[in-house]
Amino acid sequence: MSNLLIIGYSYSAAALAPQLLAQGWQVSGTTRSPEKLDSIKAQGVTPLLWSDDLSPALHAATHLLISAAPGKDGDPFLAKTGSNIAKQVPNLTWAGYLSTTGVYGDCQGAWIDETAALSPTTERGKMRVQAEAAWRATGLPLHIFRLAGIYGPGRGPFAKVKSGKARRIIKPDQVFSRIHVEDIAQVLAASIAKPNLGAAYNLCDDEPAPPQDVIAYAAELLGLPLPPEEPFETADMTPMARSFYAENKRVSNFRIKNELGVSLLYPDYKTGLKALL
Repeated sequence: MSNLLIIGYSYSAAALAPQLLAQGWQVSGTTRSPEKLDSIKAQGVTPLLWSDDLSPALHAATHLLISAAPGKDGDPFLAKTGSNIAKQVPNLTWAGYLSTTGVYGDCQGAWIDETAALSPTTERGKMRVQAEAAWRATGLPLHIFRLAGIYGPGRGPFAKVKSGKARRIIKPDQVFSRIHVEDIAQVLAASIAKPNLGAAYNLCDDEPAPPQDVIAYAAELLGLPLPPEEPFETADMTPMARSFYAENKRVSNFRIKNELGVSLLYPDYKTGLKALL
């Protein structure tokens, strides 16, 4: 029986679980929080505490999805298991690592694909590049998925627009790529069905767009006034929020379509927001 072990039962990873459970898979996922065990179990997934011995789950796994973010000390799961993880997963046929398009750094708005150089400008991006390399070095049947900005049920601009807290930060020519969580799930499922060991994939929709346009469309759908524009240079923003604007690129999703045969459910933010509403 196919058995998926999810390291870090995240928002994105949780979107994949129902598809596999419906096909008769066994799915388990780790969490650091004992309070989340019951909610994970309620989804039909076997919950595992991060602090417990994961050796039995690793031995049983035929598929492994790594969704835990790296820190300053590197990838937390490799730190926990050691670099000889390949010996601990004798039945593994597929592994996936959820990374970020932030590994490409600033491309000044240019279109890029998976062949682009990894030149991150943020600390988060640099840690992801290091984590990708560390996982590649394990010798596992690895696939890397570089995610653009994630949105979906429970994650979108509507709550902020309704509350009056939404902001339209204007930085000329700035665009971001995005991906709906259900499209993340279908790309992962397509890769599992058609493995290509060592491959890296960009997960994003067809339309990189300025962030203020997304907020404006959400307000339009809700029938609410447009939040006021704020120049990026003078906007009051946290260092974390400001850092996202340091990188500007248009990310190509050609490979997931051409190689995996994926047809996006939400090819642009307007389609996605309409569905969420």
